[in-house]
Amino acid sequence: MKKLFLLLVAVLTLSLCASAQTRTVKGTVVDAANDEPLIGVSVTAGTNYGVSTDIDGKFVLQVPASATHLKVSYVGYKTADVKIGSGDMTIRLHADSELLDEVIAVAYGKSTRASFTGSAAVVDAATLENAQVSNPLNALKGKVAGVQMSNASGAPGSDSPTIRIRGISSINAGNDPLVVVDGTPFSGSMNTINTNDIESMTILKDAASTALYGSRGANGVILITTKRAKAGEAKVTVDIKLGSNSRAQQDYNYIKNPAQYYETYFGALKNYSLSQGNSDSQAYVWAVNNMIGSKSYGLQYNVYDVPDGQALIGTNGKLNPNATLGRVINYNNADYYLTTDNWLDAAYHNSLRQEYNVSIAKGGDATNFYLSASYLDNEGITPASGFSRFTGRLAADTQAKSWLKVAGDLSYTHYEQEAYGGEEGSAGSTSNPFAFVSNVAPIYPLFVRDGKGNVKIDNNGFPVYDYGAGNNAGLSRPVLGGNSNAIGSALLDKAETNGNALSATGSAEIRFLNDFTITSNNNIDFIEYYGTSFTNPFYGQYAGENGMLTKSTYRRLNYTFQQLINWGRKFGAHNIGVLLGHETYWRKTYQVAASRSNMFDPGNMELANMITVKNANSSKVDYNNEGYFMRAQYDYDNKYFASASFRRDASSRFHPKHRWGNFWSASAAWLLNKETFLEDQTWINMLKLKVSYGEQGNDNISDWLYTNTYSVENSNGEVSVVPVNMGNENITWEKNGNFNAGVEFSFFGDRLSGSVEGFHRKTSDMLFYFPLPPSMGYTGYYSNIGDMANSGVEIDLHGTPIDTKDFSWTVDFNLTWYKNRISRLPEERRTMWCDGKRGFSSGSYFYGEGESMYTYRMYKYAGVDQETGQSLWWKDVYQLDESGTPVKDAYDQPIVIGKEKTAKVSEATYYLNGTALAPVYGGFGTSLRYKWFDFSINFDYQIGGQCYDSTYAGLMSSPYQNSIGSNIHADILNAWTPENPNSNIPRFQFGDQYNATASDRFLTNASYLSLQNIVFGFTLPDDLAHKAHLNKVRLYLNCDNVWLWSKRQGLDPRLSMSGGGNNTYYSPIRTISGGINVTF
Repeated sequence: MKKLFLLLVAVLTLSLCASAQTRTVKGTVVDAANDEPLIGVSVTAGTNYGVSTDIDGKFVLQVPASATHLKVSYVGYKTADVKIGSGDMTIRLHADSELLDEVIAVAYGKSTRASFTGSAAVVDAATLENAQVSNPLNALKGKVAGVQMSNASGAPGSDSPTIRIRGISSINAGNDPLVVVDGTPFSGSMNTINTNDIESMTILKDAASTALYGSRGANGVILITTKRAKAGEAKVTVDIKLGSNSRAQQDYNYIKNPAQYYETYFGALKNYSLSQGNSDSQAYVWAVNNMIGSKSYGLQYNVYDVPDGQALIGTNGKLNPNATLGRVINYNNADYYLTTDNWLDAAYHNSLRQEYNVSIAKGGDATNFYLSASYLDNEGITPASGFSRFTGRLAADTQAKSWLKVAGDLSYTHYEQEAYGGEEGSAGSTSNPFAFVSNVAPIYPLFVRDGKGNVKIDNNGFPVYDYGAGNNAGLSRPVLGGNSNAIGSALLDKAETNGNALSATGSAEIRFLNDFTITSNNNIDFIEYYGTSFTNPFYGQYAGENGMLTKSTYRRLNYTFQQLINWGRKFGAHNIGVLLGHETYWRKTYQVAASRSNMFDPGNMELANMITVKNANSSKVDYNNEGYFMRAQYDYDNKYFASASFRRDASSRFHPKHRWGNFWSASAAWLLNKETFLEDQTWINMLKLKVSYGEQGNDNISDWLYTNTYSVENSNGEVSVVPVNMGNENITWEKNGNFNAGVEFSFFGDRLSGSVEGFHRKTSDMLFYFPLPPSMGYTGYYSNIGDMANSGVEIDLHGTPIDTKDFSWTVDFNLTWYKNRISRLPEERRTMWCDGKRGFSSGSYFYGEGESMYTYRMYKYAGVDQETGQSLWWKDVYQLDESGTPVKDAYDQPIVIGKEKTAKVSEATYYLNGTALAPVYGGFGTSLRYKWFDFSINFDYQIGGQCYDSTYAGLMSSPYQNSIGSNIHADILNAWTPENPNSNIPRFQFGDQYNATASDRFLTNASYLSLQNIVFGFTLPDDLAHKAHLNKVRLYLNCDNVWLWSKRQGLDPRLSMSGGGNNTYYSPIRTISGGINVTF
């Protein structure tokens, strides 16, 4: 009993001593950026006292009485040494930029943002999925500095953008970037890839980033990384979008009122008559008598009913007030009702866009898989147009052994496309509906109507369209006539394509000797499509052939085989990595097409249904590229980084003697924030200087330029071979030297981050075409002579001014300034002088040393002669000798001493009028989040450059015999008249076909601002979602291609980088959709 008592006393004494030597510390650990609680944070005092925070970020810890500080650590955050305070403590942890450093895809591998020495930008899945696009590349608009995009056509399935990364590098070779999907080059249609399957896009811009891709990466590389499963529970995601498509293109300010159109046209005829010396009354009578029925001057159609004995236009030049719209004509004992139709409304309508996506992802310790399926039905905004697509994808990988990892990726796409409109983009084409609705005056009917105004229906059940060749009351339409109605033809004709794409990738990764990894990536891409083009047998220019049908098939196989060896080892503060690789790429393309006419059954769309063979053709093209490459990387203490690469490439597009080329790059970076002199600057999270230089080749040229080519022709039933191009076996790579230097930064706890970079790209041995005289037999040949340079600065900024638990605000901005110039031309191509520069012209462009691509060579408009209203242009005035002969300079060119105006186009001088290339472009946007609501808005812009507005030029032209009945711009109403002599718009007079001669008068500033995307979303609170056994539910409203501001209503500079866009293409589409995203 005594022993027991003594034991209890000892225990009590020890307990009291222990109590006296410890104390309780309480607190909460939160994220310093937004005060969100952090779960599972390690809080310790010494080695024997520690605890983790609970779900609310709280902790309770017994610490020694002598303890003064706590060590607080958490993955992704800087470890904090915190002084113990009294009461409940609030501990704020700051994100560690190094630990959270972004992992980015690079050539044949991955890198962290901090250690990357090249130039790259990453666009993540959230940004990509906000854009409602069938082609994922269109989601990049305005998102990346140095990346410029244009889309000529907005047709669903045909909206593949033209992309230029850091400018234009060649006149004749290709300028498109290489697209790489999951490590292997991709040559198929981007419309076969589901945007929802993409995890990120990385745009590689400098030689240090792209040189390992050799000749195909000379114009930049877009790396697409598809989604993979992440470790954790299986995740099922369903995303549904339903919305409306509408026309985003704005109309030019046409004269839309038929009465005003007749009045304006009458004025043009009257002005013409006055110019012939007639009196005002004589001119009035002549214009009234000729404005409708005259074969040489008349519009042919009068849609107003005018009382007998009265004129359509009064002596005041205005429509007869007794005239009423709608007129009945009896022709061949049948009544026809003439009235106007809205051609634009007939060409465009709103349509439905629907998209369904589902994915299942499951990640484990050894095996991961990702399965997805998607269906898109994107109806066109014109009749008989649209694009539908089904995609399926399965990606899986497994760590079969500790030393072996295997992976496979299989994707399949089936698509169907209807196209609308022949010869899209051609302003004068009678089969282009977009040209029709832009050019036809508002006085011409679209349909043929009976005497009661009902649209006639033919024996086949089709509405009868006015083809302008006599089928409507015997009248012939002068504009786009000749038996044509592009809208009617587009509805009766067919242009359909259905295709399939299959991609399969298999890879194996073997690790051995701790430091070595061998990887084999093998990919096969297969794409095929089957096309049908049908011209109806009922109406139009080809009705006489009783219908025509063309069938085409296209098949392409791409093979890529890669073998990679990676070795890496760390020696103290030294880290070394080496990559050795070999890559082989084959592409085999097969095409077959045949046409027949004179059909039996209009409902049978097969060649066997027709009897007259029109033509048949087939082709096969092989292309292969092979390369051996290496890359060495070094860093010291994760502070100083260096990288060098080398690739030896061969291309089948060159003569066997010149197929191999050597390309290389070198780069370095320095993390200044790791230096001791900045370690106390806690506001600096990252500050990096970087520089790189490299040289690459470009084989993006046509096949067979190194050998003579011929065409096989029929010469009176005998085989004839006709020379085409003369080969040049010395054709070789266009070489690109790329220099890049810049700074990357992240400040204030990553609240402000971005980069500023300067670049200089020089293309040497640029490919040029040299025409040959007809006596040579060949039309011409190619040779490598010429240089081009692109220099610029890129600014990329990301800011988070506010980031709290309930509210956050982010801002993004990027800007690119660049200058393009041709630095060397071959002597043989310097065939002319313009503005003191030697070079050559092609169309309206001038190519000369020191000048940019797409520099305009045009007349300069000098205004209007206030006495006559005629257009004036500038011409050079030359120094003359005593005999009146121009004095020549050392280059045998007349010496210019001044300029003067002339009314004769034949006397006007051609001048250089700037370039179509915009020197500044970029994008900006902002996003807001308040509790469960989110909102984002994004713009892209362009500043400068010039666009030749050919549509406006046509609308401002005076009518003449070949343009009678064309649309007229409302600006003509402000043209010169004797009462308005100070106008800068010349007189509007019939036959004055030079008043709208191509000149800088129609060069318009190509600046624009585009409201690209608006998204508003609501995320269901987690507790409500969990009650429904769901992980996440988000509802959203998405608007794309919302609005465009440009220098002229109707002008869209986004259609072309070369400044030649017009509104005769399929309109861009505005899409407004509602959607729901559910994660189980």
